Amino acid sequence: MYWTLELASKLEDAPWPATKEELIDYAIRSGAPLEVIENLQELEDEGDIYDSIEDIWPDYPTKEDFFFNEDEY
Repeated sequence: MYWTLELASKLEDAPWPATKEELIDYAIRSGAPLEVIENLQELEDEGDIYDSIEDIWPDYPTKEDFFFNEDEY
């Protein structure tokens, strides 16, 4: 399983919180690349509820990771 920013961005608008099956269903319906669906299928299914993409990919960058000051513009 590997994630890139482009792949993970396909799940930004997913209906969080969600189960593995709900995320796979969303990815299929939204036309996400096959890699996204494969990555989701590789998640261990213990009935977990995922609250955000950070639960799936802990290294997912947030706005704070980019040193961009919105107040300057």
